[in-house]
Amino acid sequence: MSSKKVISLVLIVMLMGMLALTGCSGNKGEAPNADTAVGEVKVGVLLPLSGPVAPIGVTSQRGYELAVEEINAAGGIKALGGAKIKLITADSRGDAKIGMSEAERLIQSDKVTVMTGAYQSAVTYPSTQVAEKYKIPYIVPSAVKDEITQRGFKYTFRTCPPMGWYTKAQVDFAVEMGKKTGKPAKRVALVYENTDWGQSAATAWKVDVPKAGMEIVLDAPYPATSSDLTPVILKIKQANPDFILFTSYTSDAILLTNGIAQMKINSYGMAGGGGGHADPEYMKNTGKNSEYHYDLCEWSTDVGKPGVKETNDKFKAKYGVDMNGESANCYASMYVLADALERAGANDPEKIREALSKTNLSTTNAMIMPNTSVQFDETGQNINASLIMIQVRDGQRVTVWPESAKNPDFEAVWPVPKFEDRK
Repeated sequence: MSSKKVISLVLIVMLMGMLALTGCSGNKGEAPNADTAVGEVKVGVLLPLSGPVAPIGVTSQRGYELAVEEINAAGGIKALGGAKIKLITADSRGDAKIGMSEAERLIQSDKVTVMTGAYQSAVTYPSTQVAEKYKIPYIVPSAVKDEITQRGFKYTFRTCPPMGWYTKAQVDFAVEMGKKTGKPAKRVALVYENTDWGQSAATAWKVDVPKAGMEIVLDAPYPATSSDLTPVILKIKQANPDFILFTSYTSDAILLTNGIAQMKINSYGMAGGGGGHADPEYMKNTGKNSEYHYDLCEWSTDVGKPGVKETNDKFKAKYGVDMNGESANCYASMYVLADALERAGANDPEKIREALSKTNLSTTNAMIMPNTSVQFDETGQNINASLIMIQVRDGQRVTVWPESAKNPDFEAVWPVPKFEDRK
């Protein structure tokens, strides 16, 4: 045999060996390839980690981290050979343009196969558009702007309720309390930060409040970055409402609550809608001024579901504070993703999207939420997302509504005591 034939034969044998090692035989029944069997599922996390909304961004990030830590410690994604979930976090700085560019970077440069975030509706709305462009699934745990799931997108999946559900529940609560106590709220003030989140709340309030037979006596938008909200507080005092509805981030919620207490502006009740009112920093910086304050949210430490206490204890031991709605939402969303990855059986955006669309989850850590299950409709909205009303009592957030979810040791106080009568 000539030397040329020997060399050719050796090369053929080497090539066949390489093909065998890389699994290129084309048989579908073989084990996952190296990337999925021992690799990572990269998840792009977009959050406001600097700027005025940073405290909520930080607590959201903690929720993601705790869930991923648990999932990876339990063996990762078993259908992918034990692949670990890797969070790649980007700071939106609370800016929509930065959020869009960071989403593009996460997808194009970091090669994430899933996106999640971005807490603020004003950032989530455009960044989900970026993900849709690149056909990357995007899980939305906290942003509530109605239109996020009203654009016909196929890659956006929201686990939390939309804003329209929030505003209706706030109004339903006030109506129910009025009937129960004989003290109906007739005059309502709307106080809200003026980005997408607050504006979408105001749009819905202006439908729901009059429909319930109540009069809107104040419509007061304000910049979320305000360092002085005295003019807004003076407007509230002048309007003399029975019920005050807020959509606020952390620093503005603190300013408003402390200012209202200082001026002794009394009402039957004041209600937030998560956000700043649910941030642990809010109660730290308002103290007794937030006593009796209502907050409509998706989660509380006293939600009577299996795993809630254990999960919150673990979170508190790690971070020094209780979970709030945002951290719980983000925590639960990672278990929704893990479930979808197990069913997808591939680290592939299209297969993950398909698996998410068929989610019907009711038995894992994702269900520390009050939901009966997580199930997405054709728009990507979780049709079983639910809400609870909490009230601050003796410095603790306790669930007082609806009856099916309330803490049995507490009844809602309505009307709340006047500031001058409180001890």
